[in-house]
Amino acid sequence: MKAVIQRVSKACVTINAKQVANINKGLLVLLGIIEDDTQEDISWLSNKIANLRIFNDKNGVMNQSLQEVDGEVIVVSQFTLHASTKKGNRPSYIKAAKPDTAIPIYENFVKQLESDLGKSVQTGEFGADMKVELLNDGPVTIIIDTKNKE
Repeated sequence: MKAVIQRVSKACVTINAKQVANINKGLLVLLGIIEDDTQEDISWLSNKIANLRIFNDKNGVMNQSLQEVDGEVIVVSQFTLHASTKKGNRPSYIKAAKPDTAIPIYENFVKQLESDLGKSVQTGEFGADMKVELLNDGPVTIIIDTKNKE
């Protein structure tokens, strides 16, 4: 799994002119899934996101987690995170998991993150044409790859 995690002041997801997710202070997580992602990847990444200390404390130091600031989360599926641009100028998405594999992993990730945070997580809609808006706070953007554990 790959995740692009953006600390936001606000974010929303719109599908067919209807807003399906909307948060204030928190994280927008773009999630890319490959065929060999496992429950171990789900658990490790969810725990990492729930405990990532990227919110400012009272001294302005990034020292607090999403839980400590009572932040919100939107998770959006993003198969293009696994794009390969090695050959030519048209990206290849062959590494990205097919929907029959990716959807259950995506759903399990959301459930795991909700469990780790003790609150509901908002989402986009898998496979939909989504319009994602955000106000990046900082900006702070972190990229995590579960296969490299970084």
